[in-house]
Amino acid sequence: MLHLLYILAFTMLAFIAVGNLIRNLIMFSFDRDRSYPARYSSMANQGNYPYVSSRTGLTPHPELLDSSGNLIKEPLLVMRSINVDDARQQLDALYESSPGQKRESQEEG
Repeated sequence: MLHLLYILAFTMLAFIAVGNLIRNLIMFSFDRDRSYPARYSSMANQGNYPYVSSRTGLTPHPELLDSSGNLIKEPLLVMRSINVDDARQQLDALYESSPGQKRESQEEG
């Protein structure tokens, strides 16, 4: 009987978790499509960030603003593609220049 109660309780928790996940995904998709008014970008120039609730979506995060207070439209992380040999050479150079590597080579000699 106790096993059946555990199964029922965890099943209910699973349904609640999946429901919250779906609701959050829908809310995030609505927030992503929302645009920000220009009046707050002028306040960002002065360093005054109005603390409006996150549901209104009127205040972007300060790291998403450039030096003039406008929203950044470009990716924040750009990765350069390199081949395996270049990556291995860079990792070997870092390993050989590390302080621990010098101590180990001195102990062996």
